[in-house]
Amino acid sequence: MPEKTRPNRPAKTPPPPQRPAWLTWLLRFVMWGLGIAAAGVVSMICVVAVALAVAYPNLPDISELADYRPKLPLRVFSSEGILIGEFGEERRNLTPIATIPKVMKDAVLAAEDTRFYDHGGVDYKGLLRAGIANMNRVKSQGASTITMQVARNVYLSSEKTLTRKIYEVLLTFKLEHLLSKDQIFEIYLNQIYLGNRAYGFAAASEAYFGKPLKDISIAQAAMLAGLPKAPGANNPVNNPSRARGRQLYVIDRMQEAGFITAEQAAEAKKEELHLRDGADPTRLHAEYVAETVRQLMYAQYGDSTYTRGLKVYTTLVAADQAAAYKALRKGIMDYERRQIYRGPEKFVDLPNDPKEVDEAVDDALAEHPDNGDVMSAVVLKANAKEINAVRANGDTVQIIGEGLRPAQSGLSDKAPPNIKIRRGAVIRVVKTPKNTWEITQLPEVEGAFIALDPRDGAVKAMIGGFDFDKNKFNHVTQAWRQPGSSFKPFIYSAALEKGFTPATVVNDAPLFFDAGTTGGQPWEPKNYDGNFEGPMSLRRALAKSKNMVSIRVLQSIGTRYAQDWIGNFGFEREKHPAYLPMALGAGAVTPMQMATAYSVFANGGYRVNPYLVTRITDHKDKVLVETQPPLLNETMRAIPQRNAFIMDSLLQEVARSGTAAKAQATLKRPDLYGKTGTTNDSLDAWFAGFQPTMAAVAWMGYDTPRKLGDRETGGGLSLPIWISYMETAIKGVPVTELTATAPSGVVNVGGEWYYDDYAPGRGVANLGVEAGPTPPVEAISGAPIGAPPPPEERNRILELFRN
Repeated sequence: MPEKTRPNRPAKTPPPPQRPAWLTWLLRFVMWGLGIAAAGVVSMICVVAVALAVAYPNLPDISELADYRPKLPLRVFSSEGILIGEFGEERRNLTPIATIPKVMKDAVLAAEDTRFYDHGGVDYKGLLRAGIANMNRVKSQGASTITMQVARNVYLSSEKTLTRKIYEVLLTFKLEHLLSKDQIFEIYLNQIYLGNRAYGFAAASEAYFGKPLKDISIAQAAMLAGLPKAPGANNPVNNPSRARGRQLYVIDRMQEAGFITAEQAAEAKKEELHLRDGADPTRLHAEYVAETVRQLMYAQYGDSTYTRGLKVYTTLVAADQAAAYKALRKGIMDYERRQIYRGPEKFVDLPNDPKEVDEAVDDALAEHPDNGDVMSAVVLKANAKEINAVRANGDTVQIIGEGLRPAQSGLSDKAPPNIKIRRGAVIRVVKTPKNTWEITQLPEVEGAFIALDPRDGAVKAMIGGFDFDKNKFNHVTQAWRQPGSSFKPFIYSAALEKGFTPATVVNDAPLFFDAGTTGGQPWEPKNYDGNFEGPMSLRRALAKSKNMVSIRVLQSIGTRYAQDWIGNFGFEREKHPAYLPMALGAGAVTPMQMATAYSVFANGGYRVNPYLVTRITDHKDKVLVETQPPLLNETMRAIPQRNAFIMDSLLQEVARSGTAAKAQATLKRPDLYGKTGTTNDSLDAWFAGFQPTMAAVAWMGYDTPRKLGDRETGGGLSLPIWISYMETAIKGVPVTELTATAPSGVVNVGGEWYYDDYAPGRGVANLGVEAGPTPPVEAISGAPIGAPPPPEERNRILELFRN
């Protein structure tokens, strides 16, 4: 048998080398890890997809941002456009991006988001750079873009949770999709909070620097751009050093980004910034005007007044308002220098350690802030010849010589503890014209000043009190006070219609009235100086403010008639009871009423209503309301033109040779008219007067009426305020000659003016004078010439003449 052959078999190969067990486990672990990671990624994608599907539709509707309308405050302006008041929880000024200066936009981009116009809402490069910087512990950098900040500030809370962060990112993408970059940037520039109640950079520029955003410098823009990170900590008011450090950082970033050159950066770093000072005495003080406007606007627009961005332009003239504020404050402080020193406002225990003194001073003066130019200070050392004190800003004040005179009683060794000026006393100081310091005190007396154009009633200046923060009561419109002798011209005006003339002679002699005549207590009136000068003309009697003459005139024309007549000037009849004390101004008026009433004399007999608002616009400057000045016409006539003309002649005499002679002597022009007023016991001091283009009234008195002083009068207290104001208000205004405006119906006989139907021999020649011709009783009673008066009227007049 043939031998079976065996199939060919490959030669046996050696087995592969055995992998170490640890490597096998490592490979398996890697594969498992990759699988788990892949599953995690897939799961995460699914979760994100589900989250997007659920969350995106629930994101806030941002369509209204296309027409961004934040809450905007009510803003009040002078006639020149100077901001005098702002009302609302937030300071805002909505500013279109096209009007925001490039330097401000560059500063913000450099500080917050240099690549804003390049990324899609989330800056991944910036995110990576910030992460690396933060891990390397260099200066911490944020990664929030401007769009993300808008999403967070407008719609989301500030809580730091993963959910809120997801919503922030999603909302960022939505904003970038629906709005342009400029729209997003405009919202940011107007919305962001920058401290000091300021929202948006336009409002912050006003709040910190007192200037419009268009006038901002590089250094100022950098300071503002550094605020969004920490508006409290980086606030230049609260923390100047941190604000300065942040400002320098922003300037460096602006240079790195190519927005400014190295030379510009160097100049910006050297620029000294002057922050707006709320107590700056040079700023325009019109708080009472702004508050009056606020009340008017709220009455019309309700709660939306403070959110819709209304802009209200007033009749106020900035120069006139500043002059009125300065004049009233000076008048009050001049009076205060003559008062007894009432002692320091407070006493604090100052530590011996100099390092602790500053803190104690700060705490003390925080409760006693400066009041304009009347500044607070804490005494460090005091004796009869010198006071050393420190102000809130750290300046040391030395008071010596004449500066100590107002407080001599507080420096005496015998001064009681509550009056004694010693270490730790909180006092008030002022700068003198000689640039030295003088000790003073906050006044208790109050004052008011109002000026308006008598030709249309436009209010040009209004100061409702010494200081709005100290006393918000507006004495111009709210204080009902006795006008005293400043009311006499209205009685004289009524008498002109009853046949009296400036030449009528009236006896300045003593009078006595029982309770039945006065409506109250028996009354024996006196002249201010206590003297009686006998017969004199009405012209001289008004110039010298003779009380007896005014009373006799009122008694002659009748109190009821006079009560009706004064209504022509805007006075309220019920505030002026029909009794003889009305002749001396025993009724009640407000300074605003007095200014309106004297305007009737100033404009030829027309009654004009004072007005303050000329234009109201919305935040886009669309005019909502516009007021046209009224044109004088006969429907506004209050008194005959000839009555106003002769009264002007009489009031001009007061300002030329009478109790207000200082007016023409100081201002050196004849077209000044007015009347002083001092009430019984000197409780109120007035001067009311005008030039044909300006009627103004000054008043001084205590809120709780008490004597101003035995020698204090309207001519001494209020007239200087009026003169000081007029020096500014009518400077350059041409002089108006009274004789050039003489109307028909008047004649001049022997240098005196008369109604043509009451010329000499036809009107009242004299009153209460035994010697001389008997005056025609028909003229006194108001009956037609030649008609016999009623018997009771004749008996009343005859009795009057026998006094």
